[in-house]
Amino acid sequence: MRRVAFAAAILALGIAASADDSGRTLTIDHYVRVKSTVPAIAGQEVPIYVRERVLAGAALRGGAGGDRVALFVHGAGTPAEVAFDVPQADYSWMAFLANAGFDVFAMDTTGYGRSFRPAAMNDPCNLAKDRQAPFVKAPCAPSYGHALTTIASDWNDIDAVIDYIRALRRVERVSLLGWSLGGPRAGGYASQHPEKVQKLVLLAPAYNRGGAAAPPAKLPPDGVPMNTQSREEFFANWDRQVGCPAQYEPAVADAVWREMIASDPIGATWSTGVRRAPQTATWGFNAAAAAKMQMPTMMIAGQHDKQVPPDRVREFYADLAAPQKVFVDLACASHNAMWEKNRLLLFRASLDWLTAAVVPGAKDGTLRLGY
Repeated sequence: MRRVAFAAAILALGIAASADDSGRTLTIDHYVRVKSTVPAIAGQEVPIYVRERVLAGAALRGGAGGDRVALFVHGAGTPAEVAFDVPQADYSWMAFLANAGFDVFAMDTTGYGRSFRPAAMNDPCNLAKDRQAPFVKAPCAPSYGHALTTIASDWNDIDAVIDYIRALRRVERVSLLGWSLGGPRAGGYASQHPEKVQKLVLLAPAYNRGGAAAPPAKLPPDGVPMNTQSREEFFANWDRQVGCPAQYEPAVADAVWREMIASDPIGATWSTGVRRAPQTATWGFNAAAAAKMQMPTMMIAGQHDKQVPPDRVREFYADLAAPQKVFVDLACASHNAMWEKNRLLLFRASLDWLTAAVVPGAKDGTLRLGY
């Protein structure tokens, strides 16, 4: 499979001329061209967006090198640059790791953010009938009646990006950080390609120990191609997971939503503005996959998470074969822990794990943070 990559770098002018700039955190945009395996566009070469955060000094040296290269993989609705690079002080997980000396990347799989979005996503008739009302005059039949992407097409996107990063930064393996459906995306990929993965950090991984090991007989499966979320739905889903005072700052939540809408210019024009995301057929992140995984893995569950309950994450911990594994129970946290008051506990724990596979001082077992 031919994979051609190109990068558009957003670099501060003159960084090579001043030693004082070596500690500046840069944002560099990359677009990796991938031969798609998304059923609706299989065989087409499409751009996948990748954001990099790195200290200027490290960038001038060609990257952090060694085992200090990491890739974030997003969940089922929020693009990676929105999830992991919030433009608020101390809220960017990517910047936190970059400032600690890591070369940090985040990618959007097909259908998200600034990556390629299949044409079916531009038709509001491809929403479920009970979700069409704000966007159409009358209920309409779908122009594409199948789940749009698959976990295998996501893995194909991830593999292309990892190979691009490995070549760009001249490393053999990359650490992966995933959130929510980013668990099956990053964890499922790691179970198949352990030779390319250094360590894993999984926040609220959507693990299903009894889930299907193989794809359905019919691909793509029949169903709704995509979904939407409005600002009201975004906040309602978050608020139902608040279990302690001042768990999140409304100003930060507003910033996240602004970034979400900015990442989807077409969705921003639908009614009062929505974020769109493809429906993804999933398989392959179950007990059998967990039993094959050997790389050091840290998993985190928010105390008040109602989207991926902590018990599901504990099941993953129990099934995981890795000799170095830690389950972190994070207090006063929802599914959106990286945007909340205890985020720095999460960020520091991930840094400890990526650096030395210990957190804090433990190579395995269960830890409670923030209680």
